[in-house]
Amino acid sequence: MTDKPARIVILGGGFGGLYTALNLSRLPWTPAEKPEITLVDRNDRFVFAPLLYELVTDELQTWEIAPPFVELLANTEIQFRQASVKSIDLDSHQVHLDDDGDSLPYDRLVLAMGGETPLNGTPGVAERAIPFRTVADAYRVRERLRQLESSDADKIRVAIVGGGYSGVEIACKLADRLGNRGRIRIVDRNDTILRNSPEFNRNAAKRALSDRGVWLDLETDVTQVTAETISLKYREQIDEIPVDLVLWTVGTTVAPVVRSLPFDRNDRGQILTNAKLQVIDRPHIFAVGDVAATYDINGQRVPTTAQAAFQQADYAAWNVWGSLTHRPLLPFRYQNLGEMMTLGLDNATLSGLGLSLDGPLAHIARRLAYLYRLPTPEHQLKVGLNWIVEPFRALVS
Repeated sequence: MTDKPARIVILGGGFGGLYTALNLSRLPWTPAEKPEITLVDRNDRFVFAPLLYELVTDELQTWEIAPPFVELLANTEIQFRQASVKSIDLDSHQVHLDDDGDSLPYDRLVLAMGGETPLNGTPGVAERAIPFRTVADAYRVRERLRQLESSDADKIRVAIVGGGYSGVEIACKLADRLGNRGRIRIVDRNDTILRNSPEFNRNAAKRALSDRGVWLDLETDVTQVTAETISLKYREQIDEIPVDLVLWTVGTTVAPVVRSLPFDRNDRGQILTNAKLQVIDRPHIFAVGDVAATYDINGQRVPTTAQAAFQQADYAAWNVWGSLTHRPLLPFRYQNLGEMMTLGLDNATLSGLGLSLDGPLAHIARRLAYLYRLPTPEHQLKVGLNWIVEPFRALVS
């Protein structure tokens, strides 16, 4: 009688989850060790989030930045389940799914469910504002812009709440799309945009926003959003400003199913892990990405960025493999490879590894770096060929 294969369940198909699954499938399992790997996500597509902005400006197509999981996993033995997670039974090692009441047993569990944008803290936000994390969000923004552009309104007024990376990048894209017709403002409660960004990138972003006429409402809170206005509080004075579109890019919270688990966590609700990415006191459960609060082997706090999740996926896969094959586990060592941001059409900035660059050359470097990071060689080839052919196609059309 042969032992059953180990069952690895990965919850979440973002950078942490998908890349962990793909890395696991490439490791040198012996026939006796080979596990069953199941990836669970409520959506049918992976989203390469750093390129999501290009959907709003029609620079890229959905298939390029959001390929279906079944396509990405076609040449692997990874099973994909499109489902929401209802609950996790830690005692029986079962993941209960919400679609048909099915359950997935696991021997190793990887929590990689990403973060959500909280919309319930300010009146009107949940009903009127649009977050910017998913393809569906980008579609909603794009559709609203088309409605506004086809109207007879003289100006299109957009408020973007949050002066972090997402807020700045989408502001530049919208400014370039709307041109002189756009009236765009960034609202942030801090005294500067991009607080945690390298100075070179922050200055490049400020120039890009200034060149595009984007207003900055700093040290300002939002008190209410209605169908036609946004109320801003600055130094105890509240102004009600007309607005056609509100984007909410501030804040991150973990999924309710993760919050319900009896794990040690920080004040943001993130699960505490050791440097090997294992949940504290639960060595058979690993956590990566936005749901995890991790300090690496050097005591460095790991940021909740796509770059960090991409790196964590290598270690998570190795350590899941090692824990099942009785090999040593590796402590995570985070390497800050720098930062890249898009700042409008054909414009970007990057800083890291001793290099600082902005403008069209940075735009090309950013595209090439992200092409290299796309999840599979097959998808990289398809997208790369399309990027080569696209300029010629545009010339003939």
